[in-house]
Amino acid sequence: MPPVDGTASDRLLTDVLKGVSRSFYLTIRVLPKGMRQPVGLAYLLARAADTIADRKAGPPEQRLEDLLAFRRLVLGPSEATALQEVVTEGLAGDATPEEWVMFDSLPAAFSLLDSLNSADQERVRGVVTTLTQGMEMDLTTFPAGDAGELAPLSTASDLDRYTYLVAGCVGEFWTTTMAAHQRELAGWDAGKMSEAGIRFGKALQLTNVLRDVPRDLRNGRCYLPADGLAAVGLSPEDLKDPQNAGRAKPVFEEWVRTALGHFYAAEEYLTAIPRRSVRLRLACLWPLLLGLATLAKVARSGRWLEPDSTLKVSRRWVYWMMLISPLKIRSNSLVRHWTGIHRRQVERTLGAPSSD
Repeated sequence: MPPVDGTASDRLLTDVLKGVSRSFYLTIRVLPKGMRQPVGLAYLLARAADTIADRKAGPPEQRLEDLLAFRRLVLGPSEATALQEVVTEGLAGDATPEEWVMFDSLPAAFSLLDSLNSADQERVRGVVTTLTQGMEMDLTTFPAGDAGELAPLSTASDLDRYTYLVAGCVGEFWTTTMAAHQRELAGWDAGKMSEAGIRFGKALQLTNVLRDVPRDLRNGRCYLPADGLAAVGLSPEDLKDPQNAGRAKPVFEEWVRTALGHFYAAEEYLTAIPRRSVRLRLACLWPLLLGLATLAKVARSGRWLEPDSTLKVSRRWVYWMMLISPLKIRSNSLVRHWTGIHRRQVERTLGAPSSD
């Protein structure tokens, strides 16, 4: 691959990244400088892979073939002709203007990957490879969205594995990358903190799963395991009827409890970061608060199966949260109080005793 200069690298991690993820772009910008390149590049490559896997054009078998071809390029070595084929396939069909720019920038992204130090290369290649395994699981488990069919994950272990592949591994990558680039984390217990990072990622993904049940059902996907549904006398097809929300409540509440348990670990993860590491703490606080606030909405709503329900926090709330977070981020007690507000909302809904 041809070398990438500083201008092209900056464009990748600013304009291109911002085009395909405005919210994560803000998180990247608040990170310490040394982490922005590997984390931003990993996100950009994963976003390209996800676009390949999710595009509407082409049967699942072709999308899987293209995804696996992309994974081989990530694992290396990067080869210009093979990459051009992936770019051409990615730009075919229903790509948005921002995705066109992203795919057109892939040669520069792979050049940047090749220019990283060997440890950062290994971490980026590893996390993107694992993320593509989660995308592969989607393509091989569920029918095409327009097939009119519905398939579930089978067991709780399947859902736990899925949340690791598509998000938990990011917490692991984030942890090892932080420890490698930030001297103040030299004393961290790498194993303990990686496990907490994995749970942080799982918390966020499981919240997304619970929030998006109606939309996923319309696309032929039921992430709620079939064995848990069967235990309360339901099938995945039954979830298409909003009248079954009451019968499904024990299943939803079980997974809300699981997500809340992961969020406890995420809070410990955040407060273990030295208070002087303001940028690192902000980059963890924002998704933690957003995830907890969303989980609280899911837990309170009772409208888990309504196709037209909107279980997400407002953009105004997000901006407000980001605006005042620098005032609280140096204090663990203030952070715990803030996260505790949302935790207690979930606990009250579940009838669980407060952890405070």
